[in-house]
Amino acid sequence: MRRESEQLIRETWKQLEPVSDSMVAAFYSRLFASNPAAAALFSNTNMTEQRRKFSNMLAEIVRAIDNPDVLIHEVAASGRRHVHYGVIDRDYEDVGAALVWAIGETLGPAFTPEVNAAWREAYALLAAVMRRAGARE
Repeated sequence: MRRESEQLIRETWKQLEPVSDSMVAAFYSRLFASNPAAAALFSNTNMTEQRRKFSNMLAEIVRAIDNPDVLIHEVAASGRRHVHYGVIDRDYEDVGAALVWAIGETLGPAFTPEVNAAWREAYALLAAVMRRAGARE
């Protein structure tokens, strides 16, 4: 990732983290509306706990964003786990769209084109690592 993108991710995460539960709730709402099959994967899930886990995962990704060895290791492990949850390739596109949308809605005017591009760049990298790890699983 570009250093500028890493910096924008860190800066905007400082704004998102205090409201991460509502941002993640918006993410899941958007994801489930766009992909009902994804919603079925969470039918027996405590969504309060799931939102907490997702928010913690985002915080860890932001923390490790400039440390490729740690980041790739953690994200690849997540990709391998997600195969067993029933995640399919199409789901990654829907997750990315819902995540970037929720970030934009939460940041409001702070969601500049540069911030949008940085989060899209980060998600594309993470999704590629997860997909590759999942395919090898």
